[in-house]
Amino acid sequence: MKALLPAALLLSLSTLLPTAAHAGPKAETLAACLGDNTTGKDRKDLARWIFIAMASHPEIKDLSNVTEASRDSADQAAAQLLMALLTERCKAQAREALQQEGQAGMMAAFQTLGALAMAELTSNPQVARAISGFERHMDRARMEAALGGK
Repeated sequence: MKALLPAALLLSLSTLLPTAAHAGPKAETLAACLGDNTTGKDRKDLARWIFIAMASHPEIKDLSNVTEASRDSADQAAAQLLMALLTERCKAQAREALQQEGQAGMMAAFQTLGALAMAELTSNPQVARAISGFERHMDRARMEAALGGK
């Protein structure tokens, strides 16, 4: 279990796109508990941790100036939250999901929390504008023709 949780949590929380992880009933119960037992601040802290982790990739590292102090602070906040969720707030649900649905159940539940963390950020108007910025570079007529529009 020691090796299972860090890998499952990192993969699940850092995933921005839906994947094929199956959410069984225990994973769904855990996902609901995780959502109900995190605040907007908790979710922003998780999003910060995800961002900092992703910013360490060599191909995008030059886009951010994350200090070791910031990285350590984000690691501490994520660890504290995940410990509270797994050992206190959602202990029974986490145990059942892991025992009955294994790693796939844990991943599915934490993907939901990752999506909630991303939603905290993308609900900000500045972030929403930045996300939609690529649209000005698209050929709308070509897109409509390809997809059967006008």
